Amino acid sequence: MKKTYISINRRQIILFLLCAVIIVVAFCTAMDGAAGSAETSVSKKLPIYSVGRDENDKIISISFDAAWGNEDTQILIDILEKYNIKATFFLVGEWVDKYPESVKALSDAGHEIMNHSDTHPHMSQLSAEEMAWEIDSCNDKIEKITGVRPMLFRAPYGEYNNTLIEVLEKKGMYCIQWDVDSLDWKDPAPADISSRVCRLAQPGSICLFHNAAKNTPEALPILLEQLLADGYTFVPISQAIYRNNYRIAHDGRQ
Repeated sequence: MKKTYISINRRQIILFLLCAVIIVVAFCTAMDGAAGSAETSVSKKLPIYSVGRDENDKIISISFDAAWGNEDTQILIDILEKYNIKATFFLVGEWVDKYPESVKALSDAGHEIMNHSDTHPHMSQLSAEEMAWEIDSCNDKIEKITGVRPMLFRAPYGEYNNTLIEVLEKKGMYCIQWDVDSLDWKDPAPADISSRVCRLAQPGSICLFHNAAKNTPEALPILLEQLLADGYTFVPISQAIYRNNYRIAHDGRQ
């Protein structure tokens, strides 16, 4: 009887220890996963894609990226002036070097001139020091012409990472994306551009267009008239975003 008692006790101990190991491993795995998810959620920084607004607060911002051509800059200025709309133009420093007269014309027309890097690189592939140089160099060029130092930055190709946003934050700047992409760089028909923008637009939207896109000058009046008829008010991005005490949701909505 004594031997039988000891044998049973050992089996129970082994079984208990095995169960304990399984429970500990499962617990640790779950905690690691939860910690990893929490860390990703906390550490992932986002730019501003749009601005949270009440459905009755129908403000919207349109923006143009200028990196290459210049053939339609004055046409865009004239169209926007006709509708008394001020837009945000993100300029590459090299574009500023080539077309300083257009930079001044945009500024004189009341549009805000913001930073789109100096050489249009893939920012996420740069070091923090290289990012800072791209930003500062373009800011210097724009400020020299307009007298105003940019506070907004749009990354070329829409590429960003935590380092870029942290560099911008240290400079007191905001990283801006978009939630309405006109896709005008693909040269769709003007009607397709306007219908796409009007369909996707909502209060607080930031719309993306490009300077020197083939059909944007023809599409622009169509979509502006439609959005105005729908009750939208156009404001530059710097007037639409919140400067302090804000958070950015997982979809980039400020």
